[in-house]
Amino acid sequence: QVQLVESGGGLVQSGGSLRLSCAASGIVFGLYVMGWYRQAPGKQRELVASINSITATNYADSVKGRFTISRDDYKNAVYLQMNSLKPEDTAVYYCNAGGAVGYWGKGTLVTVSS
Repeated sequence: QVQLVESGGGLVQSGGSLRLSCAASGIVFGLYVMGWYRQAPGKQRELVASINSITATNYADSVKGRFTISRDDYKNAVYLQMNSLKPEDTAVYYCNAGGAVGYWGKGTLVTVSS
């Protein structure tokens, strides 16, 4: 059974930082492109960042220079370091393995207050 479990969300003031973690099980982790998506109220889910098996990364323009995705294939984990957070970063953040047709976590809420 595949499980992706996110942690690290919470309430932070504008300009602050949070680090999201995602623990994966039930997949051959090293073979998957891992990603973080987010969905704000009333908006579609969007890709925030992704990292492939050779650690090539991709970021949404809105988070470039502020967010960093990383992975630890020994721990079957992927991380999202979020710095200089803005109120518009408020959303539920989802861990993903394998893209839109892959596997999803249940999400963790990030709220950035102004």
